[in-house]
Amino acid sequence: MSEVRKVQQEETEKRWYVVNTYAGHENRVKENLEKRVETMGIQDCLFRILVAEEAEIEIKNGKQVEKMKNLFPGYLFVEMIMTDDAWYVVRNTPGVTGFIGSSGGGAKPFPVSPDEIDSILRRMGQSDKKINVEFKVGDTVKILSGPFSGMIGRVDSMNNQTQVASVLILLFGRETPTDINYNDLAPELE
Repeated sequence: MSEVRKVQQEETEKRWYVVNTYAGHENRVKENLEKRVETMGIQDCLFRILVAEEAEIEIKNGKQVEKMKNLFPGYLFVEMIMTDDAWYVVRNTPGVTGFIGSSGGGAKPFPVSPDEIDSILRRMGQSDKKINVEFKVGDTVKILSGPFSGMIGRVDSMNNQTQVASVLILLFGRETPTDINYNDLAPELE
């Protein structure tokens, strides 16, 4: 494929990019960017703007409180078509310090791989892609990646919405529930 045609294809393809922001300002930058998309009329180039957060339960004064925890402090995920206009608007939004994957000097950034962004979206319960699994509650599974890679456990519960299973693994002589993405599990053949 010629270089010109490859660039033209990239400029018409909707992809996810990582935008660097000041830590703690992610939601403010998201709001600023959403306003700019509207006022500058680039809704056909900029689609979803995401602060990767998940709910976390905290105990305060003896009561459970649900609090949102930022999974990637200092970063936003932006689904966009990388046109010159869209790139300019995002880069020049107050609070944005740049794109991850850009070498600077006017070089456009590299998009996030579809597998990586799908894993993040699944963790937040926003993925459209559903994984067909070959295990069910009570089955023995092997963990394929992450800190518990190679360990064997038993599926305690499954959340098809977030595509996460609670797996009981043996840690320090006790069965401990651990949340693992479906695509990081495989049925253990006995």
